[in-house]
Parts: sequence; structure tokens; C-alpha cells
Amino acid sequence: MNKFTFIDLFAGIGGFHIAMHNLGGKCVFASEMDIHARKTYEHNFKGISPKIFKNGMFNDDIRNFNPNDLPDFDILCAGFPCQPFSQAGYKRGFEDNHNSERGNLFFNIAEILEVKKPKAFFLENVRGIVSHDRGKTFKVIRNILERELGYSFYYKVVKASDYGLPQLRPRAFMIGFRDEGFMKGFSFPKQKPLKLTMSDVWEGECSREIGFTLRVGGRGSKIHDRRNWDAYLVDGVVKQLTPKEGKRMQGFPEGYEFPVSKTQAIKQLGNSVAIDAIQEVGKQMLKHLETLEKKQSKNEMKKTKNKGEWTELLVFVKLLVEQKLQLSDRELNPTKDYFKISKVTTRNLDLDFFIVDKSKVKSIDNNSGKERIIDISELLEKENLERITKSIEGGKSTFYIPEFEIIQDNLGFKVVKGGTSSQKSDILLDIENKNLKKENEGFGIKSYLGSKPTLLNASGNTNFIFRVYGIDQSKIDEINEISTKTKLKDRLKYIYESGGALSYVGAEKETMEHNLKISDSLMPSIVGHILLSFYKKRISKLPKIVDEIHEIGILNKEIEYGEKKTLIIKIKRLLIDILLGFFAGKKWDGNYLANGTIVMKKTGDCVGFHITDIKSLKEYLFENIKLDTPSTTRHRFGKIYREKDGNLYFKLNLQLRF
Repeated sequence: MNKFTFIDLFAGIGGFHIAMHNLGGKCVFASEMDIHARKTYEHNFKGISPKIFKNGMFNDDIRNFNPNDLPDFDILCAGFPCQPFSQAGYKRGFEDNHNSERGNLFFNIAEILEVKKPKAFFLENVRGIVSHDRGKTFKVIRNILERELGYSFYYKVVKASDYGLPQLRPRAFMIGFRDEGFMKGFSFPKQKPLKLTMSDVWEGECSREIGFTLRVGGRGSKIHDRRNWDAYLVDGVVKQLTPKEGKRMQGFPEGYEFPVSKTQAIKQLGNSVAIDAIQEVGKQMLKHLETLEKKQSKNEMKKTKNKGEWTELLVFVKLLVEQKLQLSDRELNPTKDYFKISKVTTRNLDLDFFIVDKSKVKSIDNNSGKERIIDISELLEKENLERITKSIEGGKSTFYIPEFEIIQDNLGFKVVKGGTSSQKSDILLDIENKNLKKENEGFGIKSYLGSKPTLLNASGNTNFIFRVYGIDQSKIDEINEISTKTKLKDRLKYIYESGGALSYVGAEKETMEHNLKISDSLMPSIVGHILLSFYKKRISKLPKIVDEIHEIGILNKEIEYGEKKTLIIKIKRLLIDILLGFFAGKKWDGNYLANGTIVMKKTGDCVGFHITDIKSLKEYLFENIKLDTPSTTRHRFGKIYREKDGNLYFKLNLQLRF
């Protein structure tokens, strides 16, 4: 029986797949770009994991797959491209954009971890990644996994010979666990003796007990050449490795087959992982994961939350106290209008809280029907909520607020978050005024406590591709090495001043292109021009970007009469659609998933918008949303890269912030 599920990224010929399958794992998704390796992978695993091939879960280019479309899984496994960090290559690292962006594909892994939140990850790369660029590359990787994504991080340079295989092959193994908290304690397993030597591999007397690192390229060097890795002295005769010996050195079973040429087979083995090393470390990882899950089930681990999660809790209890939602004008000033609130809950909370009077609420358990009257007069005193507000405002990363635990325990819940990856409503309210009465009306929450909130978060889903014309391919490194404070503007300036130009291709992910067209058929083109105005001239405010686009007249042929007013109407529609309707990573059907939004102001006061006054909401968004520049490294944009079609491309990212 399968004990856990895993995905196999940059799968090669399935070394991770074999190791994890041997430990009781079920592969639910695999991705490999090389057509020859794909042939070998499918040939050997169609009997072991048939569903990934039948269900379209054997992907090629990881950049083209939407993380939201992945099935749920427990462990992410990836031996991501090592050439950018290898001694044998140019060591361009994240800057390697000469071959389909292979240098920055780690960030696709990060995006999958961010969206799917599996229990653990197991990454493998050459040992050079640890010291690459004086350690800066490895620091970026660690910071993203630990600080941004909330995983623990362990690493060790492991040799294949440490775990029984007769090969040097030093590789950096990186292991991490979600929600490990203070229970950090994973350790790599102890070394094991060789289970076979190179003499066993060759079935004859070999001059070496442990072999060289099996690798790609440089095959056929003389046996005494320092570059030699595949020639051995066996029974006094010089012999060159064949796939048979390569399989044994890497730990592949004897029955593993290569439906490709011998040259391709050796290349595929050189790109693979040492199975025994992966399996021994994987076994230790699973043991630690089991320990963590036992601790978590006993609730022995302290739960921390980020600012957004704490804010949702704060809004929830403030609405119980205030018993009304004050509506706002476009400048976040309260109007005379408000909704009276009679019930507060969320989509994933089994408790409904009904307002009884100014000091009491009634909770009803939707599972058992049990009712409880709770006195909130002291529990939710104004001074207490003000202290919590300040704690949230001053918090960093994820943090703990003990006062809130008391409130949660008394109210009888631990989590109020209503928004999931497919929901825009963080909170559900029964509301009423003289014109409207609604039950379970969904509202999103935006907070100004701390950093200004985003309307559209940066990700691979918000990348937009432009083809670059008129630039010689030898200029790739020169342009990408521009590292001024305004590097994106200067890189674009260099392209245009050198006689080049950018032409809009489309969103990197088809889902985003689809959603924009649902909003308006011209929206993809409009977004392309908005991005160029922002990055070329650093115009961030939408009204000024509209002025720029209208002045140039570049959309006059596409937008009716070239009217500025029409462009503004379309952009306002897009902002509303993003706020209440679609996520960048999920295909949208055109329906709104919430009917309003609640804004937590820096003062701690809450005001709201509702579609009954959609004009004010549109004006607020248009006047207060601006374009922002996210991390170019993290989100894989802002550099020229060459694709397999031989053309040059440049990506820009759309992030919208209040």
C-alpha cells in the first residue's frame, strides 16, 4: 500500500521515482523536458505509475504547467538543472538564459511549494551550488524556502559512496518540512558500507574500488587523462563504461531498460541521481515526517500566523463587537451608510456566531447543533483589541499573539480563514439595511496594517512575454548584466537604443490569458501596453499610465474611437474582476466569488465596499492601485532569454498594490 504521494520534477529517467516508490510512495505527477529521457521514463514507469501517463500528468516544460492544476501530494522531489552551477559549465547560475531559462527553474519549484504547500521537499543539485557566486545563490534558495515559504531547511553534500554505491558523485541534498516550528531535528542518516565495488560492477578485477563521477560530456578521454571519467583498467585491459556498468554505479535495477541509443543512455545516466543515496536519505526524511505528524496531532507545536491571517481574525472579532459594517467612499472615509450585521462566519468554520445584543453572541455548531451564549463584553474590550492591532502591525514574518489565543479559546475556534485558493471571500456576513438584506454575503479582506496590501500578487502566472526584435543574440549577457538601481528601465532602454523593439506575445500561463479575455477581449493587449509604460518610463499610477497610452495613441485602432474614457472603463472593470472575480492561476467563468471587500485601515478601523455601490469601489481601486516591481529573480522576469525556436524573449511581471 502507498504510504505517501510525491511529484517527480526534472525527472530525467526516474531515479527519484524508483527510490520513492521503493519506500512506499505513489507518484502523482512527473515533468521532464528532454524528449529522449521522456521516452526512457515512460518505457520503465508506465507499468508502475500508469495514471500519470493516462491522466496527462507527465508534463514536459515545467514553465507551462500551472501549479494550481497539480493534484495534492505530500513530498516534492526535484533534481533541478545543475549545468548553470556546475564546474563543467559556464556557471552562469540564475543568469543562465541561453537555453530556455534553465538557470532560474528553481523558482518554478518555489512557486509549486507556495501554491500546493506539501509536507516536505527533497532537492538535489551539484555541490557547486553551495559555493556558487560566493554563496549568494545558495543564500537566495535558502531564504526563499525558509523565510518566504515557511519550510525548515537542511542540507548536506552527499557522495554516492556514502550510501553503498561505488561512485564519488558528490551532490548537495536539500531537505525541508512545512510547519516544523520548534521541532527542528532532522539529521542525515549515517554512512553505509559499499554494497558493491567497481570490480563487482565490471565483473572483473578493477584497479579502482570506487569509480569516478558518472557525468555528461567529455567521454572517451585517455585513462591517464585528468579529464577521464569513463575508462577503467579491468583485468589489465582498458575498458570504457557501457549502460550496463552505468546502471550499477547509479543503483538502477538490472531490469531497467533504455529504448534509446547507447550514447543517449550514458547521457541519461550521467544526468540521473544515485538511487541508493536518495533512498537512504528519503527513508530518514519519512521517519522525521512521521514524528512531526504525531507531535502536530497532539497539538504540541505552537501555531504562528502571518499578518494577513491575524488580520482576518481581528476583523472577525471586531465585527462581532461593532455589529455593523461602515461603508466607505473612494478615499476610505466612512459614509453615512452601513450594514447591520446579524451573523458572522466563514466558509470553513463550523460555527456560526449570531448577534444577541451588545454584549452577547450565540454560537451554533453546524455539526452537532450545540448552542452556546458567550459574553464578549470583557473578552473583546476596546483596549484589548487595540493592543492586538499594534501587535499585528509590528509583527514580522509569522508570529504569535497570546492574547488572541484566549479570545479564540473562549469563542471556541482556532481558524477563521475563509479564503482558499478558489475563494475570494474571507468572511461571510448576514447583512441588512433599508435597501438590502442578504445571508452569507461574501467579503474579501484587505489590510493596511504593515505593508500596503496587494490586489494581484506576483507569480509565474502574472508574467507576460514579449518577443525581442533587432538585437543580436551575443548581447544576451551584456544586457542581463545591467544592474543599476533602475535595471529594468535601463535594460529596456538599451534594447530600444540599439535598434531593437518589443512585441507583445501573451501571458506566460494560458490561464491568465483566458481570464483577461473573459474580462475584455482587448485586455491582454491593454495589459501589455500598461506594463511597457510602467517599466520603460516608471509610471506607476494607473491614471497617469492611461494618459501615457492615450497620448501615444498606440491603442487607437483597437479601442473604439481611441477614447480615453473607454480605456478607463475597461481598466476599472479589470480591477473589479481581479478583486472579486478571478485568481491569476485558475480559469475564471466570469462570475464574482465575493460581493464586497472590507478594508482594515492603519488606524485599526474597518470600512467596507459592496457591489450595491460599485461606482465608489471602482473609483477607489482606479485611484489607489498602482503597479509595483516584485523580485525579478524570484519571479523569473526582466532578462532576455533565448528559446528553443531560436528567438529572443523578455518577460515583464504585473503586480498591483494598493
